[in-house]
Amino acid sequence: MTRQKIRWGILSTANIGMQKVTPAIQASPSSEVVAIASRDQAKARAAADQLGIERAYGSYQELFADPDIDAIYNPLPNHLHVPMTLAAARAGKHVLCEKPIALTAAEAEQLREIPSGIVFMEAFMVRFHPQWHRVREIIRSGELGEVRAINAVFSYHNVDPHNVRNQADIGGGGIMDIGCYPITAARYFFEGEPERVVSLVERDPVFGTDRLASVLADFGGGRQLSFICSTQATPHQRVQVLGTRAKAEIIIPFNAPPNTPTAITIDQGAALEGTLARREILPACDQYTEQAEAFAQAALGNTPLPYGVEDAIRTMRVIDAIFESEKTGAWAVVKR
Repeated sequence: MTRQKIRWGILSTANIGMQKVTPAIQASPSSEVVAIASRDQAKARAAADQLGIERAYGSYQELFADPDIDAIYNPLPNHLHVPMTLAAARAGKHVLCEKPIALTAAEAEQLREIPSGIVFMEAFMVRFHPQWHRVREIIRSGELGEVRAINAVFSYHNVDPHNVRNQADIGGGGIMDIGCYPITAARYFFEGEPERVVSLVERDPVFGTDRLASVLADFGGGRQLSFICSTQATPHQRVQVLGTRAKAEIIIPFNAPPNTPTAITIDQGAALEGTLARREILPACDQYTEQAEAFAQAALGNTPLPYGVEDAIRTMRVIDAIFESEKTGAWAVVKR
């Protein structure tokens, strides 16, 4: 009989895994979480008990060596994404790894060493939410006219020196943590890659991390992405897609709530305050569960994923160019 579920192991007790992703994987019809690992056995056992997981390991290597595990979810800090993903893949495990995939595109290119037959994906869960699918459907229908610009904002306020997002040496900072989402949005909705970028970056004088950044990306053909991301501003997020006939907006594009409906608007600009915009309501959806289910179906050999190693490398090349522009104060070409 063909097996119907993928058995998962969770790599570390990171907050995002404990609070969002692991419970969502457990809700996936084609998934079963059977183990969790930490470098601290007691911490792993406590996490396993909290989430109702059978096995707890005191090292990552033990998790990789478990023959009953098919796939690994890797939510470790950014500097450990590539090495631990490769270690898991070489142990024969499929890997879903948190974003950003690496510290540089050159590091991300090491993932090309993942053995054949291993399913890998960078965990941009937003691409599995129906609101993103619906906006792309609207774009493709021509209702917006020619899409010329995408504008995005993503911000939160975090000044905890112990938080990994505020530790520059392990890949902290706003561009790596949340700037990657507007980049992903533009690549998704334009269905293309940027040619060059220019950035204005302000860094925290103590942490050394980028706490405020404004980025302009040229996608060619008169298409532009502009976005602001900040780790030290009021929490806010929006994505607007502007065409020659109308504008589409995702109200909560990145942290869509799992248990309540979400909304998008389509506005032809007849009333500048937006009162005549059409509002579409999307049903409640846990985008992390949708991501886990898509990944599990790929690991089961049923439906291939549209995203893999090369997609992750392309995102990192854009991030590399943003940091290059920060240093030079000029446009930076996105490498191909």
